[in-house]
Amino acid sequence: MGSAKDLLTDEALTAFFFVTLPESLPIAVITRFINWFHEFGIPVGGVVVNGVIQKDQVGKDAAEFVRNRVQMQDEHMEEIWKIFDDRIRAIIPLFETEVKGAKMLNRTIGHLFAP
Repeated sequence: MGSAKDLLTDEALTAFFFVTLPESLPIAVITRFINWFHEFGIPVGGVVVNGVIQKDQVGKDAAEFVRNRVQMQDEHMEEIWKIFDDRIRAIIPLFETEVKGAKMLNRTIGHLFAP
């Protein structure tokens, strides 16, 4: 157990990255987890925001539901930037399909490791 604790708390060897959606509950959950990790001395490498609707792909004729989701995500993104600011490592768009297979993994990687 001592070795595991040493490994988990060594910033040179370990960092945890949390993934959230731009929604209230996931933001609250990772905020709580990040605070717990800090209490235990476990390094947090950052936050990845997943499933962000790309505004440039939403036309004025989009369904009201979609326009409302974009507005909701905008509000939650403001909160995310306020809470996590320098810890945000990537923003992943909401893709047209789930991330499954090499092609979709490569698309995701392009957003995770973008300059």
